[in-house]
Amino acid sequence: MNWNENTFSKFVYVSDVKISQDGEKIAYTITKANLEDNKYESSVVVEDLNSKKKGYIKDASMPRISPDGKSLIVKRSADKKTQLYLVDLETMTERKIASMKSIIDVSWNEDNRKILILGFKRLEDEDFYFEDDLPVWFDAMGFMDKDKRVIMVYDTEAMETLSETEVERFSSAIWSKDEIIVTSPRRENGKIQLWRYDIIEISEGEKKTLFEDVSFRAVHSNSKYIAFLGKEKAEKMSEHDYIYLWDGKILKSLSEKYGLNARSVKLDGSSNAYAIVDNAGKVQLWKLSQDGEREILIDESAWVTNIDVSKDGKVVLTMEDESKPAEVYIFDENLKKISNYNSEIFKILPAKRSKHFRFESLDLEIDGWYMKPDIEDGEKAPVIVFVHGGPKGMYGYRFEYMMQHLLSEGFYIVYFNPRGSTGYDEDFALRVLERTGIEDFQDIISGIDEFLKLEPQADEDRIGITGISYGGFMTNWAITHSDRFKAAVSENGVSNWLSMYGFSDISLWFVKEVVGEDPFENDNYRKLNPFFYVKNVKTPVLIIHSLEDYRCPLDQSVMFYHALKDLGKEAYIAIFKKGAHGHSRTGSPRHRSKRHKLIVEFFKRKLIKEEEGFPIKEILKKC
Repeated sequence: MNWNENTFSKFVYVSDVKISQDGEKIAYTITKANLEDNKYESSVVVEDLNSKKKGYIKDASMPRISPDGKSLIVKRSADKKTQLYLVDLETMTERKIASMKSIIDVSWNEDNRKILILGFKRLEDEDFYFEDDLPVWFDAMGFMDKDKRVIMVYDTEAMETLSETEVERFSSAIWSKDEIIVTSPRRENGKIQLWRYDIIEISEGEKKTLFEDVSFRAVHSNSKYIAFLGKEKAEKMSEHDYIYLWDGKILKSLSEKYGLNARSVKLDGSSNAYAIVDNAGKVQLWKLSQDGEREILIDESAWVTNIDVSKDGKVVLTMEDESKPAEVYIFDENLKKISNYNSEIFKILPAKRSKHFRFESLDLEIDGWYMKPDIEDGEKAPVIVFVHGGPKGMYGYRFEYMMQHLLSEGFYIVYFNPRGSTGYDEDFALRVLERTGIEDFQDIISGIDEFLKLEPQADEDRIGITGISYGGFMTNWAITHSDRFKAAVSENGVSNWLSMYGFSDISLWFVKEVVGEDPFENDNYRKLNPFFYVKNVKTPVLIIHSLEDYRCPLDQSVMFYHALKDLGKEAYIAIFKKGAHGHSRTGSPRHRSKRHKLIVEFFKRKLIKEEEGFPIKEILKKC
């Protein structure tokens, strides 16, 4: 078996792991891509950790185990609605209990009977969308249409709705005993502030404000404590998220003193918090006491991607590394692997781990990684530089399908965490703000220089660059500010910050933070724009964008492409007819297959065969 544009469909993808409160049962979703029918097929797996007995619930996702471990809620989609089913875990029989237009999340009350359903409602006129709020659309959600989040309390025994509350859009909610804790974004000058919140308690229909104008959100409760994720007071969206613990009286900061960004947190039955934390290319599992003492439970060259915790502190998790997708593990004093869905495939499919290096760039030390193709001694090989999204994203020990595919085609793969990345202290993450494309681009250039010293077989005359989102911006910036790259694939990127300010779903927060306030007067909106340097481009470029991207909308790629072609540059554009900003991972199976084919063929033709043109009909015949 070899890597190709369809290899991703061979893998099983594991997500959304849950564990019963007694630590005896786990449940999770497995998903495979069905290329023939162009769809994803998901099932929920339920496993008894003592007997090792497994059960499968077909065409289901989003498992939620009841506190007593006897029942399970799963989600299905049918007739353009989301349906919830209650499964008896002893008999594995099920019954439908609820149906709504859109369900975002479900959680059990500790009484093993009531569930909290978080969904949303829209105006849904058959002829038009209507909005008098910001933003007018949101990525992966589509057009806003007088959207409201809906919090529903549902009795699974009586099969009746007990209460229904409308709250601000983008609100979230969790149980804490019989109370509902709502995190609701604040408004200022008529505009939602996506990093400032009010924390509200709803009890028997009455609302009470617990915290006002804070930058953390309520994410988990064990009925004794509530765990918050964020900061007490943030000025910018790009600031780190830290972990806080609240007993109803005293708020304690658990992780701020360590200075690293936390992704999620869960509480056990006492006062311990278990967190997923970014750390220099790794994503670790931490255990934090109520005094903030830290124990790093998992410090692998890997990414912990999802966790859940039982009352006694047993952790179920998913973890991946560069050479394989995520599998399920249990941590109970020691780490134990539970699933091996992809182990047989990788016995016959060559996949590689990276080599890590550090280098100096201007005033900082930067992390880099590379993977070397199978080449003969003395043979030179072309190089592909990957740039992550964000800018507050991170590369490191994560499975990246496209990297492995290109590696198998004979390319060196090299990537970095330039300033602006997560996984380091907050100052490192904020240094890129209002300077995007300046020092962070120099970090990438310095990293390439260091890599070429380490690998003399890497061909400095055949270097390509690619990235998505901020990585797409940096690709556009690179080819307008350097002749070093001989091919580029820019995907769902940014080319014009002023247009981005007007179109992006998060423009009024993100763009003004990354580029600067007052876009009509601020010179950054021209100085930091790849669009205004398009005349400098000498690099052949393939531009890829998805039509339903509202984060970095389609205008960003179309205007860049039009300008390139008008100036006689070699440029091509592929616009996928469906797909949100994350289409590289969430697009339909055929969409993803063709995207893989386009990227690999473009780099092969420009950096290996060194051909002119890009004959799309010939390429599509091979799909």
